[in-house]
Amino acid sequence: MAIKKYKSTTNGRRGMSTLVNEEITTSTPTKSLLKSTSKSGGRNNQGKMTVRHIGGGAKRKYRVIDYKRNKFGVTGKVATIEYDPNRTSNIALINYRDGEKRYIIAPKGLKVGMIIEAGEKVDIKVGNALPLANIPVGTVVHCIELKPGKGAEICRSAGSSAQILGREGKYVMLRLQSGETRKVLGTCMATIGSVGNEDYSLVNLGKAGRKRHMGIRPTNRGSVMNPNDHPHGGGEGRAPIGRKGPLTPWGKPALGFKTRKNKKASDKLIVSKKKK
Repeated sequence: MAIKKYKSTTNGRRGMSTLVNEEITTSTPTKSLLKSTSKSGGRNNQGKMTVRHIGGGAKRKYRVIDYKRNKFGVTGKVATIEYDPNRTSNIALINYRDGEKRYIIAPKGLKVGMIIEAGEKVDIKVGNALPLANIPVGTVVHCIELKPGKGAEICRSAGSSAQILGREGKYVMLRLQSGETRKVLGTCMATIGSVGNEDYSLVNLGKAGRKRHMGIRPTNRGSVMNPNDHPHGGGEGRAPIGRKGPLTPWGKPALGFKTRKNKKASDKLIVSKKKK
């Protein structure tokens, strides 16, 4: 994966870069694994805006991804590596021996023609999926379940992974990229390797238009609003924030304020919190 930088022929091109997706083998997705999506514009069923900065963007279809990897004992061959507009990572089309086709998150090092499999006693190689209890200590994994059979919930974005640190009874200790160490049931499935397309975060969009293509609308500063719209608003000319530090539009502290609710079932599984 390489990053292509452009010459500064215009203001929009200055500093702009794109990914050179050399591993992508086709630009045509499989029709049977596509679903049409509708846009909300950040509004709920009453037409009220509940999420800001959403709207517009290029039309795209959703690719149905196999997060459960529950096709045990059937080998599959990697047919293509494809771009997915709905996520930061690339996806891989798997043609299984029984004729079924499924998309999976493409791990780093997965190539067209490779054979992958899911099961309890499959080989420890990139793309294979098996329960955490059967994976050796020190192995790097991604697409990890938090509840058995629910499907992968963590380590799904580009470049993400977790490392198995050890076992403690029926739990497996994982170290996440945030620095957090937590316990996950050993019966939960995980895929060997780390997610590919790791250079995604290094891309410089270069111009506002590329952000609009993604469906992200502009963000207005609170200090230029009226006092009834934002706590930072109002005043003659440019005024400091005042009060006790920066606040959200709804009056909550914007920096260092813990918003995570105390979920007892999850808190007891976290061994050490993420690093600041």
